Amino acid sequence: MRFTPAALALSALAAVTSSMTYSAPRENLDPRAAALVAQGRAAQAAGNVNEAIDAFEAALVVQPGSVAILLNMAGATRLQGMQGKALHYYREALESDPRNLAAIAGEGAALAEKGAVEKARRNLARLKGMCGIDCEATRQLAAVIDKGPGPRVVRADAVKPEPVVSEN
Repeated sequence: MRFTPAALALSALAAVTSSMTYSAPRENLDPRAAALVAQGRAAQAAGNVNEAIDAFEAALVVQPGSVAILLNMAGATRLQGMQGKALHYYREALESDPRNLAAIAGEGAALAEKGAVEKARRNLARLKGMCGIDCEATRQLAAVIDKGPGPRVVRADAVKPEPVVSEN
């Protein structure tokens, strides 16, 4: 009984400090990087994906390792149909911030579009555990998984023409 107030105070302190470690502060972008990200988003909205990627790459040079810039870069490369490259950027963002819902959902969507539906479902289960079923990231990833993988790209070595022998 005499240790109850001390135990309550210690548990309250532990709860506050542990919740502070899970809620990382939003990163502040360098003003030059923020301007380049805005330029990239505008280009992407206008349908100029290559121009958007150029702007995001320039922003990464100004502020390397920025999770926000990496997520924009991953989204642009995904729009371009380069899911493998998008996966690289999503995973790089997850190394910096493993609990980033947008990165987990984006990685899962890129995996589903690439055809790795089972791995995408693992990301979906992870999202459901972190933010629930009604979370926007969870709903978006579930919709991409339900849509199924994108069209398969045919490589040049997969299509071999039949040789034709003709006389001169």
